[in-house]
Amino acid sequence: MPLHSAVALFYAAASLFAIAGAEDPYRFYSWNVTYGDIYPLGVRQTGLLINGQFPGPDIHSVTNDNLIINVYNNLNESFLLSWNGVQQRRNSYEDGVFGTTCPIPPGKNFTYMLQVKDQIGTFYYYPSLGFHKAAGGFGGIRILSRPRIPVPFPDPAGDYTVLIGDWYKSNHTVLQAHLDGGKKLPFPDGVLINGRGPGGASFNVEQGKTYRLRISNVGLQNSLNFRIQNHRLTLVEVEGTHTLQTTYSSIDLHLGQSCSVLFTADQPAQDYYIVASTRFTNPVLTTTATLRYSNSAGPVSGPPPGGPTIQIDWSLNQARSIRTNLTASGPRPNPQGSYHYGLINTTRTIRLSNSAGQVNGKQRYAVNSVSFVLPDTPLKLADYFKIGGVFRPGSISDNPYGGGIYLDTSVLNADYRAFVEIVFENTENIIQSWHLNGYSFFVVGMDGGQWTAASRNGYNLRDAVARCTTQVYPKSWTAIYVALDNVGIWNLRSEYWARQYLGQQLYLRVYTDSTSLRDEYPIPKNALLCGRAAGRSTRPL
Repeated sequence: MPLHSAVALFYAAASLFAIAGAEDPYRFYSWNVTYGDIYPLGVRQTGLLINGQFPGPDIHSVTNDNLIINVYNNLNESFLLSWNGVQQRRNSYEDGVFGTTCPIPPGKNFTYMLQVKDQIGTFYYYPSLGFHKAAGGFGGIRILSRPRIPVPFPDPAGDYTVLIGDWYKSNHTVLQAHLDGGKKLPFPDGVLINGRGPGGASFNVEQGKTYRLRISNVGLQNSLNFRIQNHRLTLVEVEGTHTLQTTYSSIDLHLGQSCSVLFTADQPAQDYYIVASTRFTNPVLTTTATLRYSNSAGPVSGPPPGGPTIQIDWSLNQARSIRTNLTASGPRPNPQGSYHYGLINTTRTIRLSNSAGQVNGKQRYAVNSVSFVLPDTPLKLADYFKIGGVFRPGSISDNPYGGGIYLDTSVLNADYRAFVEIVFENTENIIQSWHLNGYSFFVVGMDGGQWTAASRNGYNLRDAVARCTTQVYPKSWTAIYVALDNVGIWNLRSEYWARQYLGQQLYLRVYTDSTSLRDEYPIPKNALLCGRAAGRSTRPL
């Protein structure tokens, strides 16, 4: 590492150290981002590599760890990483999406300073600019509980990251040009497991032992079903929440979702298929990996096990069965037992409806009729430096507009510490998946048809799962409760990546007049400044 970079990294870490406290450990990473040849479906493509790896390296951490990640951008274009599910408490500057963070210019580096404050669980990182996600650059994030905090299951014999997702043989630049030309994307070409096509990935186990799989759907367009031949999967965690330990033959993961399952290698010693296949599609795309017993008597046999295909009720019933384990210990931003979400009155209802249409003859996607367009300056920097004309708070309505799609930089204003209800309404015949940065929310209800006030009578107000990504089935709705206890500007987006790219996203501005460090950290000293914020100064070290 060059001396000037090392010195900068030291002072950046020292700056965070003063805020985070000496008791929380530090983990340091140095990542080199490049393009390179990859062959996931047997065809040479240009992939995004991190330290030469596709997918990128895992991040292993423990609750409250400080992660100092120095990213060198050796591409010929700007680059950003974002951290799906890491809440960046009081620190949206580090979120790694364009609304909050300036891109890393070609040939430059930037040091992210993250703290996985009050979190455990399974998450992932990904490249957030343009259509980079279609080239790779993603990897797993695991946050372990502190040793003194009991986990509601015995330590597994092994703990594996499993990244699944649909994939195209075309380079990401071709796909992006397709979207820029106003067209929809074609159907994907295949499905990958840990960056490999059919039969490419393998996982080694010993007979009689139990293992943990941390599964994330890092794909672009499709929900996936995951299963292991002749083995049952016990769900234990969803995006940072310990769940009731329900056992399934297979499990659906919608776009952007993560979970942990346990399985026991309790079958005769041989190799078995691991399968991931698309849901709600025709045709169904399927890929396989191999579960390999250490004393295996032979290779996989027979066809890969089938799974659900287009059945929505099967998936809806499984989703409703995923509940929070109320007896499990775990880190929480609020003292355990200090409140129960079902006993709090919501102060606001926000209804968000997705739609698709044409604007100026080109395909666009919208939320409440507003199709998001990127500003010339990150919203968080415009807010901090009080730069006018970048965005208008309240530029998107709390309710579906009902009119035609139009372009705007949509920002929804919200009060710090409000407790709000958000209803995602999906009138289209597709499955939708929504992610909110900076937060974990309670999924209190989902059903078919039109949401009405009477729908609240069916809400789960006791043990709804808390997560950061939720699906909305075709012609259906999903309702969440969220306590807005994290000041900042936060991306709310469709995880259907072409839709996100063409406008199906917005930013939630959680605002307070307070300048206290208890509410929000100051702008990082090393923050990149761009757009109309270029040339300004951050703050004294």
